[in-house]
Amino acid sequence: MPSKVFLKKNIKFLIHGTVVVKGNLNFKNKSQMKKMLVVAALAICSFASAQKGTILVGGNIGFTSETTDYSSSEVKTNEFSFSPKVGYQFNDNWTIGGEFTVNSAKDNTGSVETKDNGFKFGAFARYAVPLSQTFAVYADMGAGFQNAKTKVYGPGNAYAKYKADGMYVGITPALFINMKNSFGLNFSIGGLGYETLSYDNNGPDVNSFFFNFGKTVNIGISKNF
Repeated sequence: MPSKVFLKKNIKFLIHGTVVVKGNLNFKNKSQMKKMLVVAALAICSFASAQKGTILVGGNIGFTSETTDYSSSEVKTNEFSFSPKVGYQFNDNWTIGGEFTVNSAKDNTGSVETKDNGFKFGAFARYAVPLSQTFAVYADMGAGFQNAKTKVYGPGNAYAKYKADGMYVGITPALFINMKNSFGLNFSIGGLGYETLSYDNNGPDVNSFFFNFGKTVNIGISKNF
């Protein structure tokens, strides 16, 4: 077989959907091929580091409505949550910033109505690893304070109110899909964490550990500026 290797094809490297390099390549020896592979590797690595020094803005919005039928009653549950976050990507892989969550829920059994409202605020650190020009995986590690309020309306004029404060810490892995120019969608299917709530007026102290992989789905958006 001849020693000259001839490879002719179109190669495209898409970086953040903006820079496209095309070319017809003629490799006459292994040395040229190795050099080209190095250039290709650097182009791919530049995708991982292009976000360095940028501001990350994103968040999730969630709403669920559920009706449960029992033998003698029906329970309707509506839940809403909004979770924005802002961070600074100081490293090829690391982002740190602040996060905030506000949520509300209402249960109605016909005779008793329960309203829950709460919020969380804290800090997060994100470690991201690009898989390609389109996909990346990351994990958010967050910690901070939380507040919860519950109001219960019973038959007649019955009324009760509960308030609690506490802290939270958690880890949420997710998938990022780059749609265009670092604007994309985030998908997560749960995580793990630890929460505490201490209720007022000599109420109970609640400590909970949760592991809900596969039990919840969150979809959000994010953009690096």
